[in-house]
Amino acid sequence: MSRDKATVAVLMFDRAPMFETSVPISVFGVDRTSTGAPAFTLLPVAGEPGPLTTTGGVQVVPPHGLDALDRAGIVVAPSWRNTAERPPEPALRALRAAHEDGALVVGQCMGAFVLAAAGLLDGRRAATHWFHAPALAANYPLVTVDPGVLYEDDGDVITSAGTAAGIDACLHVVRRLWGASAATAIARRMIVAPQRSGGQAQYIDHPILELPDGDRLGAAMVFALEHLDEPLEVDTLAAHAHLSRRTFDRQFRAVVGISPLQWLLHQRILHAQRMLEQTDLPVDVIARRVGFTAGVSLRPSFRRIVGVSPQDYRNTFQPKEIVDDSRRGRGRANGHAADRPAGRGRP
Repeated sequence: MSRDKATVAVLMFDRAPMFETSVPISVFGVDRTSTGAPAFTLLPVAGEPGPLTTTGGVQVVPPHGLDALDRAGIVVAPSWRNTAERPPEPALRALRAAHEDGALVVGQCMGAFVLAAAGLLDGRRAATHWFHAPALAANYPLVTVDPGVLYEDDGDVITSAGTAAGIDACLHVVRRLWGASAATAIARRMIVAPQRSGGQAQYIDHPILELPDGDRLGAAMVFALEHLDEPLEVDTLAAHAHLSRRTFDRQFRAVVGISPLQWLLHQRILHAQRMLEQTDLPVDVIARRVGFTAGVSLRPSFRRIVGVSPQDYRNTFQPKEIVDDSRRGRGRANGHAADRPAGRGRP
């Protein structure tokens, strides 16, 4: 069957979040041809009998049934309602048939669960919202889930992280099929970045670790967190736990799941993130306070783990009042006084 790549079907389900569901409709359903964007034909499709209820009890009645997937060149499943619930079989069959017939299939946020249930992600890398990534990996072990990316392009199947990352995925589809200028034209009208830097990793919330008292490993980890500004060695942590290096390393891996050095690096980066959010200290100062010799040592590890540079992270997540105080010069002297060499500060 001949499929027009500019015909986009959006597969909608009951109780799916409104924002996620509306993302592909917003990208592909508005005529922006006057600014250089392609002309699309949008097909809102009911994935199950309606009317469908979305966020806030709003009811939606899509005008098309599952047979509309037969003519779509792109099929988007923008979301789903419950990670533990299997989507309806008629929708899964229609999705599989569209894919087998050559349609590009896109799963955004929890829509990745719909694609996975249809078997379209088996043996592939896939993205979803970082909060739901463990459930996707557990429910569908044949899928390699990457919780750190905004979207994953696997040729004829694309998946994305949650909420606003759906816009990134849709713009990626436009950029791939119609070129960068077309994607930029849409992005300008939507007032979003044509292509965001970094990935989803910068948005994942890693609470600072709380450890129980009275445990050898816990005591060593508390010691490490209290001395992050020092050049800690695994031998030092093992000694603090009153264990041999080999025993400490083995027990640490068994309990935490990674090596002591990996854990220590992640804790340094985590505390650097918190300081970038909560202070206006220079990156070089933050680097020393979390155990790096200088900012030049921090930056590569920070970018590898978080996905963006320390400065880009600060620009995104630092509260406005800290920025304002910094610009007025308040708090900077107090925040930096401890880092001045003795005798070289102002009297």
